[in-house]
Amino acid sequence: MMMSGSAEVVLLGTSGGPRWRRDRTGIASAVVVGDAVYLVDCGYGVGRQMIRAGFGMDRLRGIFVTHMHSDHTVDFLSLLLYGWYENLEGVDRPVTALGPGDRGTVPPASPHAVKTPPTFSPQEPTPGLSGMARHLMRAYATDINDRLRDNLRRHPDELLSVRDIELPGDVGFHPDTNPCPPMRPFDIYEDDRVRVTATLVQHSPIAPAYAFRFDTDNGSVTFSGDTGVCNNLLGLASDTDVLVHEVIDEQWVHQRYENGRTEQQRSMIDHHLTAHTSIPDTGRVAEKAGARTLALNHFVPGELETPRWHTAGAYFSGNLVIGQDLHRIPLGGS
Repeated sequence: MMMSGSAEVVLLGTSGGPRWRRDRTGIASAVVVGDAVYLVDCGYGVGRQMIRAGFGMDRLRGIFVTHMHSDHTVDFLSLLLYGWYENLEGVDRPVTALGPGDRGTVPPASPHAVKTPPTFSPQEPTPGLSGMARHLMRAYATDINDRLRDNLRRHPDELLSVRDIELPGDVGFHPDTNPCPPMRPFDIYEDDRVRVTATLVQHSPIAPAYAFRFDTDNGSVTFSGDTGVCNNLLGLASDTDVLVHEVIDEQWVHQRYENGRTEQQRSMIDHHLTAHTSIPDTGRVAEKAGARTLALNHFVPGELETPRWHTAGAYFSGNLVIGQDLHRIPLGGS
């Protein structure tokens, strides 16, 4: 039995993609149950947004990374490096960090590529969350050793436990040929406040890519992660109280990339329209899932005028939220 307490979802940052925006910070959300905080993704500014939301780092219990694109991971290690000085040492157990494992092979080149690009870091070209954390800590070893010896800070292993999500062995996943096989949601984390389940979603060529669902005594919230329309997400989000869903404006995609005049532009159009979800489709997905609230998030483009996003409501009969940074959505009667 979970412990009761007020619960809410906080959209810490709502910008999608690896760009800096004037009015939105990088993608990150928090599930808050009582005094416990769980992060979903670590876009730029996540630590600052936690402070602005009023969350002490000693309240952090879990970090859940949907996939390994930089706009979802860029500030991951800052939660440790800056967290040392924001009371992260007040946690009574290491914070659990869960995310995708190693892809296993470099993705195929875009069909629009004139030639195959060289492989960066061929010794380990596709690390997952634990591999990324290991490399980042090694890169910051000078700083970390200085903090340990001069400031007498607690060792990173006492504050952060990073693990790759293990897929069930029978789902038939392959990063190139079957990145989003039909599957049932599976458990990845549980404590006295939340139960977290996951499923694969469609964000090729990045794979694995996950959606997460948090169930609490107060209600449930499902995070789509980055994905095209995907039946696995419908299963995970079935009857959820809040569906936090990424969104992209298809009209902007064609305008931004000039309807594909160059190979790079055609490649970008293909990615945006297959690995993300259009405004109408977000409404359709939420309606099919039976979600009570649809909260749009991970906006691409981040500076689009708000009225365009409201058209999702034409396809969804529930409560539509156009997410803004630090937007708070209560769960249940809290």
